[in-house]
Amino acid sequence: MNVSSLGRTKWRKKNPNVRIQPLITILILLFILFFFVFYTDIPNYIFSSSSFSSSSSSVSQFPPQCQIGHSLGEKYLWFAPHSGFSNQLSELKNAILIAGILNRTLIVPPILDHHAVALGSCPKFRVLEPNDLRIRVWDHIIQLIQDHRYVSMADIVDLSSLASMIRTIDFRVFTGLWCSLNKNLACIKTSELESSSLKQCGSLISGVDGNVGKCLYAVKDDCRSSVWTYQQKNGDGVLDSLQPDDELKKKKKISYVRKRRDVLKTLGPNTEAGLATVLAFGSLFTSQHKGSELYIDIHEAPLDNRIQSLIKKIEFLPFVPEIRNAGKKFVVEKIKSPFVCAQLRLLDGQFKNHWKATFLGLQQKLETLRNEGSHPIHIFIMTDLPEANWTGSYLEELARDSDAYKLFSLQEWDELVVQTAKKVAVAGHGLKSGSSPNNVRASKMKKNCAFGSLPSILLYLEESVCSCASLGFVGTAGSTIAESIEIMRKNGICLKQDKIEQ
Repeated sequence: MNVSSLGRTKWRKKNPNVRIQPLITILILLFILFFFVFYTDIPNYIFSSSSFSSSSSSVSQFPPQCQIGHSLGEKYLWFAPHSGFSNQLSELKNAILIAGILNRTLIVPPILDHHAVALGSCPKFRVLEPNDLRIRVWDHIIQLIQDHRYVSMADIVDLSSLASMIRTIDFRVFTGLWCSLNKNLACIKTSELESSSLKQCGSLISGVDGNVGKCLYAVKDDCRSSVWTYQQKNGDGVLDSLQPDDELKKKKKISYVRKRRDVLKTLGPNTEAGLATVLAFGSLFTSQHKGSELYIDIHEAPLDNRIQSLIKKIEFLPFVPEIRNAGKKFVVEKIKSPFVCAQLRLLDGQFKNHWKATFLGLQQKLETLRNEGSHPIHIFIMTDLPEANWTGSYLEELARDSDAYKLFSLQEWDELVVQTAKKVAVAGHGLKSGSSPNNVRASKMKKNCAFGSLPSILLYLEESVCSCASLGFVGTAGSTIAESIEIMRKNGICLKQDKIEQ
């Protein structure tokens, strides 16, 4: 073999090695990248939520919250309540209805501070985005827990009649599970409430990071684009009668189109939303406006007897027995005579500009009673105007004329109010209610955690007193509180009061 042929032979032997080295380098880099993505503390879901949508993805790929939610074997619904108590109660009823239709366990929220979170205006097509609303509600709830002022809706509103029709879970119990908290949420330390993991947990369930496969579906639709229906002919995908007018479109540069959508067809089983463990709504508030519902138009279910029964049940949800009982106690032991209730909303929002109209209804009612010969006329006053500010108002006139009128009212510091608040706190209905698998954890939370400040129950106690006004009720036009009292009176709640405890 000559030298030239020997050189060619050696070159052929070295060539494979030269090609293999870059390949090995690439494999090493891929291994490092794989290790970085899947074995560091960086949450998988921040890379791409689509990675969880594949049917081949295992539960272990989900964020920790999703793994826990999957292991519970239930599907949940949560929503973002807002505004005042009456609006929050209205939203709770709608949430109960939708959870029933979708066969989901409802996460029962606390009562938020009055207007701590505001939605905006649906008629003006100016509302918070659902994600923004959810995260604001989450932050406020955590603040309530931190301040030891958490009061569940189920602590105040009696949900016991719904136990056979819908599953519920207390927000504290659900969050303790969802966020993998080792301690009861009701007595967790402030430093832990401010932890990045809890904030991350709230961000996830609020939909800030988007949908997460079969873990979370965050509803983006709100009253600007959708009206939810159920079992209505031509009720899915058709245009709603209420649309932004041309002037509003031009002024606000609005491009929204409101469509009527069947909630079961859109969010039920076999849909992307239906497969998710948690279905997160924003606001669930609705009201009639110009012949249409602002967001939810479900008043009957002709083909579903179970939901039809649920619709009737939620028309009126009474207060818990402790509050109902205290209201009647005040009537029997303090007022002691037939009386009229006056609910006068004078300081809040639009009502502060309509004192004359608000007082006029009461004046007319009292004149009628005086002509009938009732003397003195007993009046229970329910108002947001402090008595120290009655000077120069119609209320001052009534207070001065003690021969013709005898006025009654309740204050936060009254003994009956304080004692009732203690009874509500001890009863802990919020942690008692819920699906049976969660009752053990809830009962432990109630047993092990000391109650913080007493719940504010004055408003609910006043409404209970007004429900017993045998001489009639005068409410402020447009007030949701007045509407709530009218519903209580319509349902004869005072006649169904529990036996008075001494």
